[in-house]
Amino acid sequence: MTPTHLGQTSTLPASPEAAVLDYVPNPRLGQTYLVRFAVPEFTSLCPVTGQPDFAHLVIDYVPGDTIVESKSLKLFLGSFRNHAAFHEDCTVGIGMRLFEEMKPAWLRIGGYWYPRGGIPIDVFWQSAAPPADLWLPDQGVSPYRGRG
Repeated sequence: MTPTHLGQTSTLPASPEAAVLDYVPNPRLGQTYLVRFAVPEFTSLCPVTGQPDFAHLVIDYVPGDTIVESKSLKLFLGSFRNHAAFHEDCTVGIGMRLFEEMKPAWLRIGGYWYPRGGIPIDVFWQSAAPPADLWLPDQGVSPYRGRG
């Protein structure tokens, strides 16, 4: 499992489908622990208007045999910048791709989307119930308050 991007010059993939995610061996195999990626500046495009959509994503997972290499994850998430899809498709698709490829013991993703047309849309997906012995902190994203 030689990473494609780590230590290399990499360009932003043209699409999420073209992005290559790298996985490396779990350094704490057999331990139940949580890995969290917070992505406060995620962007994609509205599939109807082509205008940008913005979200704060939080990805939590319990590793299995591998962990996702963070540079490849950043490039994958950055590839959504010019990708047109609804909030639900982006959020659930990211979670499902990571789950299907990495095969963690458990994964969840929270997509906290900023309002468009006056309505914030939050999208949540998880692979199953979390392990019973997992310390699972709140995702820490405040609900949308409008002007406060």
